[in-house]
Amino acid sequence: MADIFDLVIIGAGPGGYVAAIKGAKLGLSVAVVENREVGGTCLNRGCIPAKAMIHASRLYREMKEGGQFGIFAENVRYEYDKILEYKEGTSGSLRQGVEQLFKANNVTLVKGTGTLQADKTVLVTGCEGEEESRVLKGTHVLLASGSKPMNLPIEGLELPGVLTSDGLLGLQHAPESLLIIGGGVIGAEFASVFSSLGIRVTIVEALPRLLANLDKDISQNLKMILKKRGIKIYTGAMVKRIEKTEHGLACVFEEKGEEKREEADYVLSAAGRVPETEKLLGPGTELAMERGRITVDSNFETSMEGVYAIGDVIKGIQLAHVASAQGVWVAEHLAGTGHSIDLSVVPSCVYTSPEIASVGLTEDEAAQAGIPVSVGKFLMSANGKSQISREERGFIKIIAEADTKVVLGAQMMCARATDMIGEMATAAANKLTVPQLLLGMRAHPTYNEAVGEALEELEGGSIHTVPRQAPGKLKSRQ
Repeated sequence: MADIFDLVIIGAGPGGYVAAIKGAKLGLSVAVVENREVGGTCLNRGCIPAKAMIHASRLYREMKEGGQFGIFAENVRYEYDKILEYKEGTSGSLRQGVEQLFKANNVTLVKGTGTLQADKTVLVTGCEGEEESRVLKGTHVLLASGSKPMNLPIEGLELPGVLTSDGLLGLQHAPESLLIIGGGVIGAEFASVFSSLGIRVTIVEALPRLLANLDKDISQNLKMILKKRGIKIYTGAMVKRIEKTEHGLACVFEEKGEEKREEADYVLSAAGRVPETEKLLGPGTELAMERGRITVDSNFETSMEGVYAIGDVIKGIQLAHVASAQGVWVAEHLAGTGHSIDLSVVPSCVYTSPEIASVGLTEDEAAQAGIPVSVGKFLMSANGKSQISREERGFIKIIAEADTKVVLGAQMMCARATDMIGEMATAAANKLTVPQLLLGMRAHPTYNEAVGEALEELEGGSIHTVPRQAPGKLKSRQ
């Protein structure tokens, strides 16, 4: 006998659990099936534990550099096992919070592996308790099973000491050296963590620059900062193989036609993630797929009527907050309410030091689309709060449509950039103009003042920037 719900969700990650809670708040009866911890990769093996490591390592580096503020601490050290304990404690606390929210919203959590059957039921196997299996029937089914680290076709990738992000976060001791294959978000963040802990780090990136999908100014500045911290960086470099050595591992790669070799204790493969679809579909259950990802329509419905999919199992940007927003969208769609989120405006964050955040169009993307734009850029070296905290090079750049002054995008590289990008996402989603954003007074001293300065640059020149030419009459703001 099947248990019947309005909505059955496979996966309790940031897409699945948010969809469940939102659906319950909108009056749907909801069951969630999860074979690991609630919170998914983000909460347990991704966003949260990685950012906890970043916070701890940054604190250690700042204490070591305290002399610039007149603060001197002798014998500053870290205990890696205590860092791991802090990391696990943070994830555990948030995990318990999600479970409590399930109970408070009457969401049924079923522990086990959920498999979609051809009759649209969900078979749950490996259940906790006395039942070996259980059948759930939903008026609607949502697939939110997430993703797993990608395995690159590189000789030697199976060697002991070659890790994915999951394996590196679970490593019980600090390595003496680390080589990272991939200079994207995962690679850049882990490079920041371990270099801050005094560990020798090397990055090997196949594309011409780090964070290749972001603004070029960001890539260039980040490379200079990381190299200043002692990180070796190779770009445009193709990895040929990984070899076992007497003391660890060697990565053999080709850069500018020359074969090179770098050794390290461990190698991190950080080249992206692929959908987790193992055991997701039962015998005879078929869904339309494209390159291993489930295809969906504008409401995230799959080729099987009443079955939806969100997050990393479908085409698009693999970000936790994107999956959460899609989960809200599906819940609202099923409940018949209006939609509360603009899914086309996606903020992206990188938790290096300084932080990096971006939303909407870059200069290059606007040019490729043939959109005339104006660009306002303000260097953080002229920001008072940045001077107080002795931040390294950084900037805020805002892209606006030339004629209408509507904000189309923003790129930030500075302290607290990830906390400030929300304002620009709100501006882009609501098609706000530069003059509208300038109406709000900004407190001093704050990092956020620099947003106002970049906006002022679009309106005749920022206050704390030397003008490129003799100042003239300011344009009227309408």
